[in-house]
Amino acid sequence: MPKLKTLDDLKKVRENAEKDLKVRLETGTRIIVGMGTCGIAAGARETMHAILEELQKREIEAHVSTVGCIGMCVREPLVDIEQAGKPRITYGNVKPDMIPRIIEEHLIKGNVVEEWAIGRLATRE
Repeated sequence: MPKLKTLDDLKKVRENAEKDLKVRLETGTRIIVGMGTCGIAAGARETMHAILEELQKREIEAHVSTVGCIGMCVREPLVDIEQAGKPRITYGNVKPDMIPRIIEEHLIKGNVVEEWAIGRLATRE
């Protein structure tokens, strides 16, 4: 992050943070990409770029974030999708060409792509 030199720089950082928070609260959709060394080596950067492009193309607002390695290196790139009130789904070995189907089936139609899902974490009640 570049150094903040003016009050306007600080205001821009705050505006961006408020926008991100608003998206998370209103959409309830969060996409998490594993970007540990193992994920990057397996192509996670390209997968994340594909996610961002597909969301923009379809005009879908979701909060996209990254995490480090969680220990499932053999299944990288890993992509988790969290939606309000639904289990967190982990997809493994996610390549960029898989993203349009994941977005279509999971985010738009609400169906987990079962053959690519490798984990589920139940919602907290």
